[in-house]
Amino acid sequence: MKIVELDGFAANPGDLSWEGLKEFGELVVFPRTPADKVIERASDADIILVNKIKITDEMMAQLPNLKYIGVLATGYNTIDIAAAKRRGIIVTNIPAYSTDSVAQMTFAHILNVYNRVDHYAEQTRNGRWSANQDFCYWDTPVHELAGKTLGIIGLGNIGCKVACIARNFGMDVFAFTSKNSADLPSGIQKTTFEGLLSASDILSLHCPLTETTRHLINKETLGKMRKGAVIVNTARGPIVDETAVAEALANGNLSAYCADVMEKEPPASDNPLFAQPNAFITPHIAWATKEARTRLMEICISNVKAFVEGHPVNIVNP
Repeated sequence: MKIVELDGFAANPGDLSWEGLKEFGELVVFPRTPADKVIERASDADIILVNKIKITDEMMAQLPNLKYIGVLATGYNTIDIAAAKRRGIIVTNIPAYSTDSVAQMTFAHILNVYNRVDHYAEQTRNGRWSANQDFCYWDTPVHELAGKTLGIIGLGNIGCKVACIARNFGMDVFAFTSKNSADLPSGIQKTTFEGLLSASDILSLHCPLTETTRHLINKETLGKMRKGAVIVNTARGPIVDETAVAEALANGNLSAYCADVMEKEPPASDNPLFAQPNAFITPHIAWATKEARTRLMEICISNVKAFVEGHPVNIVNP
């Protein structure tokens, strides 16, 4: 059996090991693979492992040995799931490996907006505090999270973890979710989408990218939010219309936009968000803590082992 990892660098830039996969067959790892090299590199693979590489129906048709696609991420919108099912190719993902890491990044962004730690640390390095007449100073608003309303769209593992942290900060938590109210963790109130928009001081996105959620945050929905609200997106970039968000920042309707994901990755250098001082963008690293990537690798190996042994797990196209 041949296993080909097509874009292994992001998950494992060298601080983890692929050795556990060699138990199941010949292993070839490519740090990166351009789209026009996928067929060549995976031509005789029984198993391919991918992170962000798109695998289409047309590609699968040219990979006669392919029996299994392992996505090294939770989201699997890069794979034509229907085509894989039709062709009898099993597709698995890595669920819940990054819950703590993404929730942590969500609050790193929120706390940066509310306390401006980076701003004041930079000013202190540049001598602003040393030159001050008083023992302290602030030149931005600073606020407590306690008593503020956090709205969450998508109440899966990450959304629930974010809600738990928010409650510990003393925040009121509302959610737009398909779950029944009776099934929600204590302290989370279910509401409508419009109700969530109007109630939230901070809106945190944790839903998957689907045709329904694509550009869920747009000019119209932004217009229904509280003036001066904050949006945090650690889910998927295309859930947000970035041009509309940039306009909302420019006219003051949003006080901040925090994102670890963007519509196009890497983003274009002229992305309109980059001109907005209250757009805080990190380069898709919420998932990338050493601890989360270690879990990812362990689950990847377990997924492949289960497939080889005939009882696959974490299947996304049953």
